[in-house]
Amino acid sequence: MKKINPHSIITVTVLAVSFAFGLTGSILALAAGPTPVNLGTAGNFVILSKAGISTTGVTKIVGDLGVSPIASTAITGFGLVLDHSNTFSKSTLVTGKIFAANYAPPTPKVLTTAVSDMQTAYTNAAGRAPTSAATTNVGAGSIGGLTLKPGVYKWNTGVTIPTNVTLSGGSNDVWIFEIAGTLNISSGKQVILKNGAQAKNIFWQVSGATTLGTNSVFNGNILGKTNIALQTGAKLNGRALAQTAVTLDANAVTVTSSIRNSH
Repeated sequence: MKKINPHSIITVTVLAVSFAFGLTGSILALAAGPTPVNLGTAGNFVILSKAGISTTGVTKIVGDLGVSPIASTAITGFGLVLDHSNTFSKSTLVTGKIFAANYAPPTPKVLTTAVSDMQTAYTNAAGRAPTSAATTNVGAGSIGGLTLKPGVYKWNTGVTIPTNVTLSGGSNDVWIFEIAGTLNISSGKQVILKNGAQAKNIFWQVSGATTLGTNSVFNGNILGKTNIALQTGAKLNGRALAQTAVTLDANAVTVTSSIRNSH
């Protein structure tokens, strides 16, 4: 009797199940890098802050904003118009809703949970082990001109992006950047996504302040221990989730996914 290779059985079984459920594309494009950081309900917000959100100039934001434990007076420059429900405000600068801790229930509880989830996500990202020695202190903190594959990157210093940096990977691939200091992208420079990489799968955990230079283009979710500042004309495709303040100046900020949990 001819012996059957057990590996062949496994291969045939996997392929049979894959074809039956239409999963062959998934098998050929398995996600690279770590598992994503779970943002919890903080992911419902394009900007979330514990200390305030301010803007000057003609800012355009797509997604919801929230501040907690502070009141709506910490949201400046938006010309807030309180909804008749007293649970949120609207602004001509925002395609979405604006929430503050002093609004009517259930908003305060929703925001408390979101801020807690934001802090949990920050801690989770900060605790990820680097993919390898090669993803530790890459470029001595200066990553301009590099092409970075999916993975967990860790720096014991700040990170600067003086020239364009490229993130190259598939649509399901994940990048996590752990930064012990500040994060700065120079004016007019870009975080470029290549080969299907998506901003929603990129996480920047920053212990210090984050500054997006004038007219820069930045991709990914920023989990900031302190403030996040977008200088004039900077564009963020992602989220600004700050444990202090977020400052804007004629910026475009767009949430990274069209699917968000309802409040």
